[in-house]
Amino acid sequence: MAAEGGGKEMNEIKTQFTTREGVYKLLTHSEYSRPNRVPFNSQGSNPVKVSFVNVNDQSGNGDRICFNVGRELYFYIYKGVRKAADLSKPIDKRIYKGTQPTCHDFNHLTATAESVSLLVGFSAGQVQLIDPIKKETSKLFNEESWERQWIFTLNKINQVNNQLIDKSRVTCVKWVPGSESLFLVSHASGNMYLYNVEHTCGTTAPHYQLLKQGENYSVHTCKSKSTRNPLLKWTVGEGALNEFAFSPDGKFLACVSQDGFLRVFNFDAVELHGTMKSYFGGLLCVCWSPDGKYIVAGGEDDLVTVWSFLDCRVIARGHGHKSWVSVVAFDHYTTSVEESDPMEFSGSDEDFQDQMIHFGRDRANSTQSRLSKRNSTDSRPVSVTYRFGSVGQDTQLCLWDLTEDILFPHLPLSRTRTHTNVMNATSPPAGATIITNTSSNTTNGNNSGANTPGINSLSTTLPRSNSLPHSAGSGVGIGSGIMDSAIATGVSKFATLSLHDRKERHHEKDHKRNHSMGHISSKSSDKLNLLTKTKTDPAKTLGTLLCPRMEDVPLLEPLICKKIAHERLTVLIFLEDCLVTACQEGFICTWARPGKVVSSF
Repeated sequence: MAAEGGGKEMNEIKTQFTTREGVYKLLTHSEYSRPNRVPFNSQGSNPVKVSFVNVNDQSGNGDRICFNVGRELYFYIYKGVRKAADLSKPIDKRIYKGTQPTCHDFNHLTATAESVSLLVGFSAGQVQLIDPIKKETSKLFNEESWERQWIFTLNKINQVNNQLIDKSRVTCVKWVPGSESLFLVSHASGNMYLYNVEHTCGTTAPHYQLLKQGENYSVHTCKSKSTRNPLLKWTVGEGALNEFAFSPDGKFLACVSQDGFLRVFNFDAVELHGTMKSYFGGLLCVCWSPDGKYIVAGGEDDLVTVWSFLDCRVIARGHGHKSWVSVVAFDHYTTSVEESDPMEFSGSDEDFQDQMIHFGRDRANSTQSRLSKRNSTDSRPVSVTYRFGSVGQDTQLCLWDLTEDILFPHLPLSRTRTHTNVMNATSPPAGATIITNTSSNTTNGNNSGANTPGINSLSTTLPRSNSLPHSAGSGVGIGSGIMDSAIATGVSKFATLSLHDRKERHHEKDHKRNHSMGHISSKSSDKLNLLTKTKTDPAKTLGTLLCPRMEDVPLLEPLICKKIAHERLTVLIFLEDCLVTACQEGFICTWARPGKVVSSF
């Protein structure tokens, strides 16, 4: 294993690291990049991104990988830990002129060995729908008369900048979970748009009418005689909307913006569920836990912040990066759940260690099922440990464990908890005092009655997720809406539903604590610019539920923190037998999990 001393050794690129599961090893022969393997000059280029899809190939090698490097987009068979990468034979390669790919996403519902649907967002604002297996381009969105504006010659595309809907860079694009035709796109303008691949974008710029409006967000429908794209336009926060992520069940949407706010919406009801403010700077990345109970965000404050969906509050922060955090992701395969007796203290340390983790034994959906036991009415307690990771512009990979000591600090200590380097409420860091009691008039900003996304049967009567008190009758937020129908079939109703048919829900809010703009009726006007954007003073949010002080919440230390690249890291994806990282030089690396390296490799 690479040395972990100080000085020069600290700057060495690590090729393996050890956790309690064992040794993770970098597979140098499984590195994907441009065919010439020359480091890409990343100055002024968009981040390298990676997307995976499984096409259920009968050969047993159905994994496919897509990644962008500069103006180029590649599509390969992904061999992972099984065989070395063959870069000489891409299934598809595309070179774009005048614009660059910024993000992409596969539709996993429709993927077959003969066809896949891949959405690609671009720096000039367009979104392209392509099939890299058939090497076809079917549609282009956010472009006037794309047949005339784009010239397709083999793998090269010349582009004319004439966007009708949004001219700013695409920051994130994702298919709506459970839908074969709906997808969501966010832009650097701070807007999000909902599209349907079956509809056109029209030949003129769209006109909008207000559907719903709230604190620093508004949603508009496209005003048209016939259904056209975009179906919905969201305006969220101030500055760029950097990333969004759907909850595991697809019902909620978490968005992070350059204004430093995490905003969580009920996607179908188009209502705000809760918010969180970064310690400082913009938030750049976001992800959900496998059971949808926790959200992790990272950004320009160099921290990872854990937010409870049920309690709508920050429950922990993690400090390990030395620069901006660019990606956060949960490891579905290492997150562990097991039944235990919290009063039993017999057994050796070795026995205790053996009980701590079920590594790689269950697929992600099995993990989600097991997580639901945490809230079951069974009398036997269930111990849970969430694993997540982060990468940043400091070229470092950090792995973190979120244990019950942090999630439920008031519960009796369970014998099956893992030993992690966690500074929590019972063991405060040097120079910090963890607040366990505050004045009784502290106002809570949670929505404790909301359902947890991902597990419909989860109870909402869990113990609170950190040591700060909660007022019993709090009900702030707009999370009381009930879905009218599934998103795959119900979105089209927004285009025809009259405003007076949509019942407005009023909730009392503590304006001092949460700096609410108050309720704004959706009947007030049709104009786009009705939304009052009030800049939130960071000095006023610091120390509130929106942004607790560092000493007010548990502080996590990373399990490992390793320098693994020469350039800033832009990708972290957890797969069953490996984890995948990528850096801005255009190298996509595969790290085999313990015991997962094929002997013939």
